[in-house]
Amino acid sequence: MSKPTTVDEYIDSFPENIQAKLRELRAILKEIAPDATEAMKWGSPVFEEKRILFAYAAYKDHMNFMPHPSSLAPFTDELQGYKTGQGSVQLPYDKPIPTELIEKIARHRVWDVRENDAKWM
Repeated sequence: MSKPTTVDEYIDSFPENIQAKLRELRAILKEIAPDATEAMKWGSPVFEEKRILFAYAAYKDHMNFMPHPSSLAPFTDELQGYKTGQGSVQLPYDKPIPTELIEKIARHRVWDVRENDAKWM
């Protein structure tokens, strides 16, 4: 099977329960950055607006939301209880997506890119 070349192909390549979670996260991010372009980079969906705003990816037991390390730093206290990596947050499929927290982090990233020309890496 070939690699997905569009975000829709990417989402459709997963089982229905995972597709639902990916679509939910995608909708949250679209609401925060409605003018951003969606694309596939490094095998994962991304939202771009001048720079990459955020990416996300699905795995067996969780999905990763990847805004950028600097975008997670202000939310360290609120991220307690979530497994985080350098610039990523794991969102287990068996728990609701923390919509309010994802919205705050995504808004911060959009602001940082627009106001500070924040780089991805």
